[in-house]
Amino acid sequence: MIKLGVNSVLFKSFSFREAAEAIKMCGYDGVEITAIEGMCEHLNLAKWKLQKSELLGISEEYNLPFLSTEVASRDRNRLLTAFEACAELGIPVVNIGTGGKADDEDSFKEAAEAIAAAASDAESFGVTLCFKAHVGAAVHNTETTLRMIREINSKALGVDMDPSHIHRAGENPASELAKVIPHVRHIHIRDCKGAGPSPGEPPLQACGRGDIDLSGYFDAMANADYDGPVCLEIIGPALSMPGATAVAAESYGYMNALLKKLGLR
Repeated sequence: MIKLGVNSVLFKSFSFREAAEAIKMCGYDGVEITAIEGMCEHLNLAKWKLQKSELLGISEEYNLPFLSTEVASRDRNRLLTAFEACAELGIPVVNIGTGGKADDEDSFKEAAEAIAAAASDAESFGVTLCFKAHVGAAVHNTETTLRMIREINSKALGVDMDPSHIHRAGENPASELAKVIPHVRHIHIRDCKGAGPSPGEPPLQACGRGDIDLSGYFDAMANADYDGPVCLEIIGPALSMPGATAVAAESYGYMNALLKKLGLR
């Protein structure tokens, strides 16, 4: 079954307990706990052993399992710590970007080398490493996503397919998903108003408010029998608790309705 979650960065001004309570109230199945240095560290990789009992307790109290974490960085030492923490906390997926620069061959090769090493490390901890296309990065569209997968032969490596970045690359996410779905292990979801380069202010990233064919995107998931996590990821200025909860709730209602229409909930 597709599990709907929220990247806790949406609640970056609040504690993880406060975020978890709001996310559960909105109806979500799980949570992507954020570990992005300098932005939001609900999972603080420098202190995760001290956090372990508290985080597991919150997850159990709200019946909100960890679906993934977003580390973003591809720094090998930081990722090694993340893999160890995830193995202990039962977090199955670590999400990163590729870094690098679009349409630069040397940059792509350097990114591929770093991600190959990280995937090998992830495998040793029993964790899946996922990367995604990102505007302006070495991997920035469907073609470069597939190339990265071809060049790294690792069962521990998967794709985190984010339709907003594919949309801003000038592609149709609903049709492009079918090309990469065999390799997709995680989906970051949000809407996007306009062609970018940014996805817009946080409220406009709520599912259903933008220009992405998210209905077609969920159709493509269903047609491929995708059953992994789908986590709402909203970036931008910090929101108040009512604001963040409104975005999460609106997005859940939209996605839940699509899944019900497909007979998947």
